[in-house]
Amino acid sequence: MTDDALDQMAILAGALPFLKRYDDQIVVVKYGGHAMGEEETALRFGRDIALLEQVGVNPVVVHGGGPQINAMLKRLNVKSTFVQGLRVTDEEMLDVVEMVLAGPVNKQVASSITRAGALAVGISGKDGGLIQARKLTRTYRDPDSNIEKVLDLGFVGEPERVDPRVLQLLIGADIVPVVAPVGVGADGQTYNINADTVAGAIAGALNAERLLMLTDVRGVLGPDGQLIPEMTVAEVKAGIEAGWISGGMIPKVETCIYAVERGVKGAVIVDGRVPHAVLLELFTGQGAGTLIRP
Repeated sequence: MTDDALDQMAILAGALPFLKRYDDQIVVVKYGGHAMGEEETALRFGRDIALLEQVGVNPVVVHGGGPQINAMLKRLNVKSTFVQGLRVTDEEMLDVVEMVLAGPVNKQVASSITRAGALAVGISGKDGGLIQARKLTRTYRDPDSNIEKVLDLGFVGEPERVDPRVLQLLIGADIVPVVAPVGVGADGQTYNINADTVAGAIAGALNAERLLMLTDVRGVLGPDGQLIPEMTVAEVKAGIEAGWISGGMIPKVETCIYAVERGVKGAVIVDGRVPHAVLLELFTGQGAGTLIRP
């Protein structure tokens, strides 16, 4: 037997305890960032998700698509308006967002998984009443008057309720659901929703074993700049209060906290730039980011 074959056997043997742990468990994976536009990276992600399904895990993928939306807005000569650093989604932009997220991006992600050998179906949060949304409200303090004002971001929403029945039907049929982060209000109004937020809400509604948040950073870094492999919810809240968890990391850890407080066993901010990051996180003892647990 060759050394390569022995190495492969050792890898399989080492993965066995993790395979048993996640057998028939739900794992929600948030997939997004610039890697979605790189064909080889997208195909590798599809193969990894297909492998999860084939070894008995029940993956659910929630994707973003910011770069693809920006590219389409540029092609259509639709200008973005920002308020306090947040993009306003007016009616014209909402049409573009839904077209891109629930159209080509959603189908490309589903196709990459299907090509790799698993059966994947792309849906949006509007299908089957999956995500009932409400308008997202944000406030800010005017620096001149010191008066707190409400930001009107247009048709930007947040999940109000998740009905997981359509996802459970797909999972029960051994189909990988691929969800575009678009929801619908009680009055039928469509809303654009942050993909991280949708992933956390879905993970909580499904009582998932794991929520994996693929991102473009290593994970949560401590005050010394070193990666923190594991944190409790209380430690994360203390880090935010102390100020060393800041900026764009705050909404990510808040999504993890939201999911964990609703029954998800653990949420992980994963460095999606690492090849096979999802498999490393689930099937080895090393991981590729920061695990947040109760």
